[in-house]
Parts: sequence; structure tokens; C-alpha cells
Amino acid sequence: MKKLVIFDLDGTLLNTIADLAHSTNYALEKNGFPTHEMHEYNYFVGNGINKLFERALPEGQKTPENIQAIRQDFLIHYDKHNADLSRPYEGITDVLEILQKKGLKIAVASNKYQAATEKLVPHFFPGIRFVAILGQREGISTKPDPTIVYDILKQANAGKEDTLYVGDSNVDMQTAINAGVDACGVTWGFRPVNELQDYHPKYIAEKATDILRYVEE
Repeated sequence: MKKLVIFDLDGTLLNTIADLAHSTNYALEKNGFPTHEMHEYNYFVGNGINKLFERALPEGQKTPENIQAIRQDFLIHYDKHNADLSRPYEGITDVLEILQKKGLKIAVASNKYQAATEKLVPHFFPGIRFVAILGQREGISTKPDPTIVYDILKQANAGKEDTLYVGDSNVDMQTAINAGVDACGVTWGFRPVNELQDYHPKYIAEKATDILRYVEE
């Protein structure tokens, strides 16, 4: 049985795509750039917000200066509106509560910037005592770099063999591989299941309750 479950945030615990899309479109429009349909953002997110802005900007306009301009306006808007439409995925809250009752440690490892991660997790899951809530932090490489997982293992005093990493994208599957922990891909997030299967995770969860079974194995 696993002792620690590390969850990705966007696309795994929370459906945040609408708020991310609205805030990015706000910043793009304010700076005179074309906006995007919401479904396009499923492939823009996952590698931190600077990469999100780079992907959202038109070809030939992906300069550091433009990325910084979009970032500045995005942060002002998103900090006010990041919980407007975001919601936990079906069954996730119940699964977190059951894991907690079973005595497992629970953590979050996200490429969302730290301030937003620290705000959204306790806002939507106030009854869960997370051992770590880590997002994108200054000076630390984003996933799939495994540093964030190593930091959580240290805080949780857990071994790699005792850990299950749960996420919805290729970035998450690569993170688990790089960190040397078992991976569980979830099919309800932002990316198609074949993207997960390409990385051969130990488990694929089609519904939240599948995670409960996998931690027992």
C-alpha cells in the first residue's frame, strides 16, 4: 500500500481551464493580440504560465518582452478571477477525504505559480491536510524536472517506492518517470488518454475512485 499520493492540480484535481483561458484572453486582447477558443488552451497549459503565454502568442510575436507584458496583465486578472469557474472534478473531494481517513499523506505538485496554487488548494479542499502544496517557485525548474517531487518526498518523509504520482498530461507522466515513482494517469483532464499511454504509466484512472484501488496495490 502506498503511503503518499502526489496530485497534479490543473486537469487532475481542478478543472481550471475556463479561468485560465479567460485571463489569458484578457491579457492578449489588452495587448492587441488575437484571442483563442477555450478548447485550444487544453494544449497551451501544463508547463507553467510563461510557456502558456508563449504558446498563446502569434508566431513572430513570442518575444520575452511580449511574454512579460502578457504575464503582467494576466496575473492582475487571474488573481481576482482564478476561482470563478474552476471546480473540483467529480468524485475528487470524496477520494481525498477517504485517502486522508486511511492515513495516507496527500500533496500537490503543480506547475501553476505558487501563489495561485496556495490559494486554490485550500479554497476548494478546506478539509484536507496536505503535507505539501507546491507550485512553480522562483529559481526551481518546472515539471517534468523531478525537483518538486523530491521536495515533497523530503517534507513527507516518504520513499519513492511508497509514492503514487497522479496527473493528466505527458508532463506529469515524464515527471513521475524522472522522479522514479509510480505514475497514475487520469483520463478526465486536459489531454487525451493516448498521450498518457505513450509513457506507459503503471495505472490509468477513468474515474476518481480508481485511485483508491491503486494505492492499495
